[in-house]
Amino acid sequence: MDPCPFVRLSVCNLALKIPVASKPAHSVVHPSSSPCFCKIKLRKFPLQTAVVPCVLPESQFPDGQVQSHAASFHLNKSDLEKLVAKSLFGDGKLYLKISIYTGRRGSTCGVNSGRLLGKVDVPLDLKGTESRSVLFHNGWIVVGEEAKNSSAQFHLSVKAEPDPRFVFQFDKEPECSPQVFQIQGNIRQPVFTCKFSFRTTGDRNQRSRSLPLEHSSSRGWLSSFGSERERQGKERKGWSITVHDLSGSPVAAASMVTPFVASPGSDRVSRSNPGSWLILRPGDGTWKPWGRLEAWRERGSGDGLGYRFELIPDSAAAGIVLAESTLSINKGGKFVIDLGTSVSTNGKSTPGNSTSPACSPRGSGDFGYGLWPYCMYRGFVMSANVEGEGGGGGGGSKCSKPTVEVSVQHVTCTEDAAAFVALSAAIDLSIDACRLFSQKLRKELCPSQDLFF
Repeated sequence: MDPCPFVRLSVCNLALKIPVASKPAHSVVHPSSSPCFCKIKLRKFPLQTAVVPCVLPESQFPDGQVQSHAASFHLNKSDLEKLVAKSLFGDGKLYLKISIYTGRRGSTCGVNSGRLLGKVDVPLDLKGTESRSVLFHNGWIVVGEEAKNSSAQFHLSVKAEPDPRFVFQFDKEPECSPQVFQIQGNIRQPVFTCKFSFRTTGDRNQRSRSLPLEHSSSRGWLSSFGSERERQGKERKGWSITVHDLSGSPVAAASMVTPFVASPGSDRVSRSNPGSWLILRPGDGTWKPWGRLEAWRERGSGDGLGYRFELIPDSAAAGIVLAESTLSINKGGKFVIDLGTSVSTNGKSTPGNSTSPACSPRGSGDFGYGLWPYCMYRGFVMSANVEGEGGGGGGGSKCSKPTVEVSVQHVTCTEDAAAFVALSAAIDLSIDACRLFSQKLRKELCPSQDLFF
């Protein structure tokens, strides 16, 4: 089946030149004394915030600079049709609106800390961008209300590129052993089935009857990634979900290898002691680890699900972090692996915020590779919608049926797509695993007591 058309609208290469006055003035800000940032808005899409580096007035930026992404908007076919229709028949031309500020982001006592320096509107014409790339702007723009010879200058690049994706949807909650459909317009085609099960403590090596490929080589991975702190009390453990193709062959799996345990004196899973999943793929007659997902419950006025996903390169002791962020426990959100952006949508960094070079592991040392395994993933990789605590447990009215989007460039075989489906199931189940221990789980997530003890 063909992929679904998507367009990625990117904002890149931000920079700001602010003139330094010969005499101090309140209207002029010295670039070295104050940070700068901008707010980026496209119609009804969530506002995004990005840091704007200041450069010297004589700088030839961006000559010789590596392209840096500041924000991305991912537009599906429906989004494109609405935006194009509004620009043609609605309230005039479509604009990407950017407000530039000096000062620190955030607010103090309800008052915004940043000082508005100027605004920029970039006109957009998205018609036809599903099949061709368009550069809408690349260069400097004068901002502010000063005289022309003393105005600040703002540099940015705005472009739209085709970004086709495969779209998958679970037909029910992951813990209910769902079927997974591929979506293309109004067509739904079954492609995978999922089997949820429990791994017993008495036999850690036999995780599930639905994993016949597991041999001794994979047992070492399970034991090394597992934990000996499994004990009676406030913990959730042994969950496993296996993804099968339509022939019944297992093509991916997600296994809870570190139990989700309440911190001492509390009823929550803390960041200092997270639970974790191992994402597995078949290979050479056995299961091979592909990625590791850690999750915990963040404290705050609105609790969040904190997560970290890392790729596990072959023969490497340390993983490579591809995503690390937070989504709302109550409202849910979107789990995203996007290696082309470093932006903020809710005051917290979104995936792709690594400060490492584009092709190096973060904090994992030198593997001695000529080319990092990280390089096999570029730009948008995948996303999955995640329901809040109401979805899939506790008698809530919401129903968690994850929708998964995977970039075409990262799918070369069935196992590629299945691994992302397994990862999506694991992040969805982590919402339940991080539920407060004072709350009950739905029956599908509660094994018989004699299964473990």
